[in-house]
Amino acid sequence: MRKQIAAANWKMNLTLPEATKLLNELLENAEALADAQEVVLAVPFPYLMLVKERLKGMKGYRVAAQNCHHKLAGAYTGEVSASILASLGIEDCVLGHSERREYQQETDAELSQKVDRCLEVGIRPIFCCGEPLSVRESGAQDEFVAAQIRAGLFHLSPEAITGLVIAYEPIWAIGTGKTASSEQAQEMHASIRKVLADQYGSSVANEIPILYGGSVKGANAAELFANPDVDGGLVGGASLQANEFRQIMRALK
Repeated sequence: MRKQIAAANWKMNLTLPEATKLLNELLENAEALADAQEVVLAVPFPYLMLVKERLKGMKGYRVAAQNCHHKLAGAYTGEVSASILASLGIEDCVLGHSERREYQQETDAELSQKVDRCLEVGIRPIFCCGEPLSVRESGAQDEFVAAQIRAGLFHLSPEAITGLVIAYEPIWAIGTGKTASSEQAQEMHASIRKVLADQYGSSVANEIPILYGGSVKGANAAELFANPDVDGGLVGGASLQANEFRQIMRALK
């Protein structure tokens, strides 16, 4: 079975006391994970080591950065490289989240470099893709997302691309309370897997976890994750509530 992943994206939230409290609540009597299940906590840079230390020895629990720079080193004040993250023992990095594509104007070309930098130092990219409402309403969502994947990932070898995770996040459903229906989520995830299969073959495509991100909650996680091509979720707001995120973890296949 492909990895089934509950990934929390804390975004730019929580003071240190609040982050510590959430960790304590989440990890107290922590959920035991099956071999194919993972929980990934993508936290602000200052909390990476706090979370890494707390997860030490916990099977299937991982910590992720929310971004890295597209260069391995250099005069880029205020930035953090994949090599710095790797030196801290960070295992995963979220790349290309729609908020960064919009607010930081991250381009497909830049994101393809970030993917390379992560893979070079042994960090697993969680590569985000997704369409805005205008594209969804025009019916062009499949090709829009396929273009993001081709531009960001198709320079990779088959061996390299199996070392990452894809997160599909319909931009119109992020932080809006709107959620793609279970059918819409499955249709897009199946479309993404077909794009991968057309390029790399079905055996490679079937190895790559594809997560759904867009107002995932405890109440809808089980229905979303039950779809054959939905391998878990990249969760924003609900990941800041321990009980909600526990429900989402329990919904994994």
